[in-house]
Amino acid sequence: MPEGDILRRTATRLDEALAGRELERADLRWPTAATVDLVGRTVLGTVPYGKHLLTRFDDGRTLHTHLRMDGSWRIARTGSPGAAAGSPVVRAVLANRTWTAVGELLGMLDVLPTSQEHTLIGHLGPDILADDFESDGLPEVLRRWAERGSTPVCEVLLDQTVVAGIGTIYMAESQFLDHLWPWTPADQVPDPIRLLRVARALMQRSVRTPMPTSTGDVTRGRGSWVHSRRGEPCRRCGTPIRRGTARQPPQERPVFWCPRCQPAPTSTTV
Repeated sequence: MPEGDILRRTATRLDEALAGRELERADLRWPTAATVDLVGRTVLGTVPYGKHLLTRFDDGRTLHTHLRMDGSWRIARTGSPGAAAGSPVVRAVLANRTWTAVGELLGMLDVLPTSQEHTLIGHLGPDILADDFESDGLPEVLRRWAERGSTPVCEVLLDQTVVAGIGTIYMAESQFLDHLWPWTPADQVPDPIRLLRVARALMQRSVRTPMPTSTGDVTRGRGSWVHSRRGEPCRRCGTPIRRGTARQPPQERPVFWCPRCQPAPTSTTV
């Protein structure tokens, strides 16, 4: 599932193509929004929040989209074959005279008053990539973290109601760099602030310079420390990377870790 860094990059691309321009084409192929007319509206900009995108218009409305597992927004020059958007996987098309944004396999789509955005994202924790995360977001994350008690830290990091934007990649990478066993109870993590700052720093770096995340890239020696590297040697100690699971079905997520660099407490197995 795309994580907060990808959403930041996507929002930037959408702004470069759409912000400040009037829509000449708007096609929302979604049952609850199929009759919504956005033609003639000017795009004010797209704001990412965690794993959500909020595209705002000059009439006080917002298009909310979520990529879920497979969704994406791509940009094509208006009038080019890529802007035709004839594929059955297309869920949204926003176009001005120069650029066309095509949303494919989107997992969520809503149009609502901008003033009501909180009804869709208000339950989320602070966005880990927000500019004010250190000053305003971090104290709230720590409060919510404390409420999770002995829940495994890998699951707390994935809980979007605690902190928004972290997924399986940066959950695994931050725990590795912090030498933390993924199933450590949240209330026994020595320094949650340090762990969160590690995750934030990794994601900020990815926003600036995208990190390869496919298994193919990783096995060619690029990319992550542990994520998607099951059976491969740890880049620090050479121990084979292991794969476990966070959460219970059907919400389970993969967890990658090095059993030597991130040792479990004695007599504990996964």
